[in-house]
Amino acid sequence: MATLIITEKSSQAKDLRAALGDRYGRILPAEGHLLRLAEPDEVNPDWKRWSPTLLKPDGLYPTKPDSGGNKTAKLAAIKAALKGCDQVILATDCDREGQLIGQEILEHLGFRGRVQRALFTAQDPKTIRDAFAKLKPNNELRPLYEAAVARQQADQIFNLSLTRTATKTLLAPGTRGVIGIGRVKTPTLSIVCLRELEIRNFKPEDYFEVVATATAAGGSFLMRHAPPPKDRIKDRARAEAIARAADGHGGPLSVTVEDRRQAPPKLYDLPALQKTCGQRWGWTADRTLEVAQELYDGEGKKLITYPRAEARYLSENQIADVPAIAGALTRLRGFAHLDISRPVIRRGKSGHFCDKALEGVSHHAIVPNVNVLDDLESRLNRLTDDEKRLYALICRSYLAAVMPDYEYRQTTVLMNVPVEGKPVVFRAVGRIPLKLGWKAAFGSAETDGKPDEKEEEQTLPPLTDGEPARLSEPRVEAKRTQAPPRYNEGTLVDAMQNAWRFVEDPALRDRLKEAKGIGTPATRAEIIKGLRRQNLLGADGKWLVPTPAGLQLFETLRGAAPTLVDPGTTALWEMRLDEVVVGRADFRSVIDGIADEAGRLIGVLVGNQGPAVDLGVRGGPIRAGRGAGRRRSTSPRAAGAPPRPRTRKAAAAAVGVDGKAPKTPRRSRKAKAAPEVPGSIGPVADAAPPAPAAPPSGARRKAPTDKMVAFARSLADRKGVELSDTVLQDFDSCRQFLDQHAR
Repeated sequence: MATLIITEKSSQAKDLRAALGDRYGRILPAEGHLLRLAEPDEVNPDWKRWSPTLLKPDGLYPTKPDSGGNKTAKLAAIKAALKGCDQVILATDCDREGQLIGQEILEHLGFRGRVQRALFTAQDPKTIRDAFAKLKPNNELRPLYEAAVARQQADQIFNLSLTRTATKTLLAPGTRGVIGIGRVKTPTLSIVCLRELEIRNFKPEDYFEVVATATAAGGSFLMRHAPPPKDRIKDRARAEAIARAADGHGGPLSVTVEDRRQAPPKLYDLPALQKTCGQRWGWTADRTLEVAQELYDGEGKKLITYPRAEARYLSENQIADVPAIAGALTRLRGFAHLDISRPVIRRGKSGHFCDKALEGVSHHAIVPNVNVLDDLESRLNRLTDDEKRLYALICRSYLAAVMPDYEYRQTTVLMNVPVEGKPVVFRAVGRIPLKLGWKAAFGSAETDGKPDEKEEEQTLPPLTDGEPARLSEPRVEAKRTQAPPRYNEGTLVDAMQNAWRFVEDPALRDRLKEAKGIGTPATRAEIIKGLRRQNLLGADGKWLVPTPAGLQLFETLRGAAPTLVDPGTTALWEMRLDEVVVGRADFRSVIDGIADEAGRLIGVLVGNQGPAVDLGVRGGPIRAGRGAGRRRSTSPRAAGAPPRPRTRKAAAAAVGVDGKAPKTPRRSRKAKAAPEVPGSIGPVADAAPPAPAAPPSGARRKAPTDKMVAFARSLADRKGVELSDTVLQDFDSCRQFLDQHAR
């Protein structure tokens, strides 16, 4: 019996070969999805021209071979191998999308032999061998596959139909561009717009705190009266009255001394890594993924595990790797001072090694690769400065995870001051480190752990509970509330992962938590890039800001079709897909239900009477948001017509369908020298990607665009106005007609 094993990617195939040899059969990798869904016009030629139409075929969109990368060759290799096989083992990722990637190949090629499933979340030899010793019949995962098909088909129908509808109905006359609508894309725009409006509408408030010097037998220190936000002092006269009462007041101190400990932070998944790199070095989400991907599969590197991770835990099998990894890393210059001779292993969801937390997850946390420790130094010599910086961060995170808790002694001092017959509490806090523990791995670098106490700390003199002290030199400090910060790409990725915070319904909040937000680790950076390409998001330094068009689109959709900007829509979809997985719903009925909702929204957008959205592009190439790359249409169609993507990947980039877009060529970056960071593996530098040059703008055509003519005909039919040949043939005349009748 000949058996073929299909993996999701080449790295999986390599790990399986190392763990299994050829005992189960030949191993061939896919490259993510080797297939795409047919484009609308490949199903129905009438759908080639954009219009407000529900793009739902009678059955399902068929699959077509995808031609990106090495996909054609890999599909051909699998097709040829299947001819001599009567059994297949799918070893793709164990989540819904992984099931789709493997099974759609067999469905497309019409394989009718026996199919089994290997399920594993880590790619170490023991985990892989255990998974292959417990193979499952693939038909047991048929509901998971059908849920994935429903998600894929529904996204195509929903996103493409509404993108075309929004572009045809909301785009300002005479302007170019595509208004991309997507189940993930549009709520992401909403998150940024809501924050921008919160900032613009924010009204700062003045408030006051009172500080005084306390003198006890052992010495002096500062005490502060700083009520929590809901009780802040907003009347300066009240603050000054408290200061007067504190001046010269003597009384007993309430002293509490506690020995506390703090566990190390969780390991990194991709969103946490993107957030940290964005905050610390100003990297975009895409830049973080690019550098991590190079560390993962760059020639002669392969220093970290799979970077598109969606969990912050390791499997319990990986406990066995701890001595080898910790030993190798502490032989590096930056970590040689650390003593990890007795690693601390923390199990369960409160720790770092937890099988239960990885159930249904395809990839564990991002950690150093245990398989390359023998020639670690030579691999490190191949790294760029940014790669060294990111690898050092991942190493610090791993080492911290197996080091002891940080232990400290916290002293809290309180004194009551009577003001108008009521006690007002002054407070001081001091902290003495007892054992640095895991913090030694970070040195002076920031950590990704929970923040320490927000109040100011100081070195306190020896104090005993109940001893007397006297306050003097009180002063009133004026403060002002601050607006929340804008998002950078890293914090926006974090907000997408935690999009439940923007949902009020408790059931939807819980389901969105389970789904880990909107988008996936692999697609969120592309979604942000797509919003910038379409001039819906721009940049102010490292901060993301909505463009006027982005804000206008958000306001229009929030008023007319709030479902489109609500992250809770993803939770509703996930609930419907859950019904498919557990057998309580047919996947075709779920597709039909989502298509019906898309049809309803098309009607809403067609009937919208709000202002048109001006993307700010007139007669030239479609320009992206500030700081992003710019795109020129090469279509022979008229300049104003929306370009029709030729492939599914092109649709993701140009139209705004949520999903992966083609990789852009990597640019070389010259980093400037910087001093070593404590705990680093060598000198590193921050390198900001250069902004790509804008192509020259095309000259405005004398003839009106196809879109202008189509819109003019629509207005003429609707309003019973005669349409002259001049309007149809002359750009300026057509523009005047639109300006006159479009309002």
